[in-house]
Amino acid sequence: MTPIPEQSLPGALWALAHGRHSQPHDVLGQHLVADGLRVRVMRPLAERVRVRFEDGETIELEHEEHGIFAGTRPGATTTMDYRILTTWDGVEVEQDDPYRFAPTLGELDRHLVNEGRHEELWTVLGAHVRRYPGPMGEVTGVSFAVWAPRAKAVSVIGDFNGWHESSHPMRLLGTSGIWELFVPGVGADALYKFAIRGADDVLRHKADPMARRAEIAPATSSVVTESTYAWRDQAWMTDRAQRDPHTGPMSIYEVHLGSWRQGQTYRDLAEHLVNYVADLGFTHVELLPVMDHPYPPSWGYHVTSYYAPNSRFGSPDDFRYLVDALHQAGIGVILDWVPGHFATDEWALVRFDGLPLYEHPDPRRGWQPDWGSYVFDFGRLEVRNFLVANALYWLEEFHVDGLRVDGVASMLYLDYSRKAGEWIPNSHGGRENLEAIGLLQETNATAYKRVPGIVTIAEESTAWPGVTKPTSEGGLGFGLKWNMGWMNDSLSYLHEEPINRQYHHNFLTFAMMYTYSENYLLPISHDEVVHGKGSLPNKIPGTQDDQLATLRAFLAYMWAHPGKQLLFMGAEFAQTSEWGEGRSLDWWLLDHPAHYRVHALVKELNAVYTHDGAMWALDTEPAGFEWLDADDNAGNTLSFLRFGGHDRSSDPVVAVVVNFGGADRDPLRIGLPRGGEWEVVVDTSGFDAHSSPSQGGLVLTAEDVPWQGQPHSVELRVSRLSAVYLRPVEAVESDVVASTVSETEVAEED
Repeated sequence: MTPIPEQSLPGALWALAHGRHSQPHDVLGQHLVADGLRVRVMRPLAERVRVRFEDGETIELEHEEHGIFAGTRPGATTTMDYRILTTWDGVEVEQDDPYRFAPTLGELDRHLVNEGRHEELWTVLGAHVRRYPGPMGEVTGVSFAVWAPRAKAVSVIGDFNGWHESSHPMRLLGTSGIWELFVPGVGADALYKFAIRGADDVLRHKADPMARRAEIAPATSSVVTESTYAWRDQAWMTDRAQRDPHTGPMSIYEVHLGSWRQGQTYRDLAEHLVNYVADLGFTHVELLPVMDHPYPPSWGYHVTSYYAPNSRFGSPDDFRYLVDALHQAGIGVILDWVPGHFATDEWALVRFDGLPLYEHPDPRRGWQPDWGSYVFDFGRLEVRNFLVANALYWLEEFHVDGLRVDGVASMLYLDYSRKAGEWIPNSHGGRENLEAIGLLQETNATAYKRVPGIVTIAEESTAWPGVTKPTSEGGLGFGLKWNMGWMNDSLSYLHEEPINRQYHHNFLTFAMMYTYSENYLLPISHDEVVHGKGSLPNKIPGTQDDQLATLRAFLAYMWAHPGKQLLFMGAEFAQTSEWGEGRSLDWWLLDHPAHYRVHALVKELNAVYTHDGAMWALDTEPAGFEWLDADDNAGNTLSFLRFGGHDRSSDPVVAVVVNFGGADRDPLRIGLPRGGEWEVVVDTSGFDAHSSPSQGGLVLTAEDVPWQGQPHSVELRVSRLSAVYLRPVEAVESDVVASTVSETEVAEED
């Protein structure tokens, strides 16, 4: 440490006292001078200040000015450990000195941050409890580090220093733009912010962009946290590293934690949500953003603390407990991630160092008009590093199994939701956001390299080519892409009266024209049941019986269609009201047999789906699907085969027939690829008081009657507004718990 020359001290002391000094360690702390060891501290309003050294010698410090005290230990030739003894109001307090410690970031860390290549950014920036041995005993404290390259001065303020803006000025580390300070005596649960004097000379109090815990809104401080959690999901993690989620079964239950059941904490959910999802048989849950956001009943897409789990539900370790419990129950965890835009709250990322820093400075690129939020400056290396490391943080620190990236289309196109003159072309004159593309590619490539077995999913609503193509081949590198076209077409079809559906048959068949162009996931998400769009049942015309019968047939069609599937909470029991983020789901509907039967069907579909490779093994290969009849528009019926391997004579196969018409198809001949006995493993009919009974469990013998391009066939009834799955009897596994409802059970429930 190089002390400030004595002739420069008056200005330096004034700058320190007024929060305008960028190198406080040059003035404060201990420095070897010509006549010994000089110690200088800032203790405003102190009556007396002394220093006790590690060898027991004590010296008195004299007040210089502005609450700054200094003194020299004559003859000392080396620095040493010491403590500050400060008297306020007649009481002497012993403290360690923050300004005697070396920087907690090395040159390599700073270099990697500025190069945008620090993949573990959360380990060096933010607030970290650290412990150091020393001659006067172990020192425990917190190292604070923040990137604010154009700030004139930065200090850390908190409940440990009375939020005093000049008590703990931080030092600027070289040209890195990183400000750092180790504060002894501070520990976990301390509240803090950064007081940043910006390039515009305005002093702002800012939450830590790297905070790993945030205060509960409407409070806005960051919270020091130290994890003590002991994971118990080792078996899951070992197995995950060996799995390929893109070729395995994936049935996702999408959840908004705040309204699944209001008032539940992470630890409550670790019991109730886990048991519920496990019973239904979903393979994964997807959580709407858990990154901290200020408005409690919101969806969570306006993030203020990207590294902090939502504190309203508990601590970061409580969130770890929830993920751990899901893993121990055999359920994967996918998080919504929002790298495209961030919240406008002035205490968070906006104009962080007095000028646009995290946001692009030009509003034609830095403002998202649809959502009223700021857009990240994807071309700035440190900002890009902030986002890439954030993705890794959730995957590694919280054992999360995947990220669903929100609003990818808004990131890819510079003219997204903008009129002519409201956007700037790229360097080639095009509309593609080259910097955002680079960010997505880097995030995906890095995540798949570092964390085997995870999956990244794009919510991308356009025809952008190669969303799920590897980055090595010029693609974006996602594992899966939401099939928004399938979703829009399917819901448009359901909206038609059965008599009119024959004129819209292509809405159900068109998706197969492009299904293998990407690795798709079929989403019926929260977006489809809010803002006047109506609940799933209320999108369907007819009586309540017809609505629920159509919904059951649709769910069976969805589960059998190539691609993974996602269902938003409440749809599994046919919630009839629109989702409201400020209230719980209508759980009372499960007391009604008609709604409970939808719930039972989802459980049945998941059991059949997860246990039969024909339903998912070749999701991304044309060999996994074959139409039996795609053109029966007059009957509002479609039928197809799903295969679990390339050997049509022996590999798993399921025949699927869906009748969206208003009349029974009885009998209907269905072509089959092999002879022998076939069992009806799913029949969505038989749940209504006046419908035909379910054929679940019925065994049929395939006849040597070629049909629909197949060498064999059977005749069976496919009731109105219903779906049927058939499977060879020899393929039925004993451990499949496909709880089909018998006619007796239906009668009893009615």
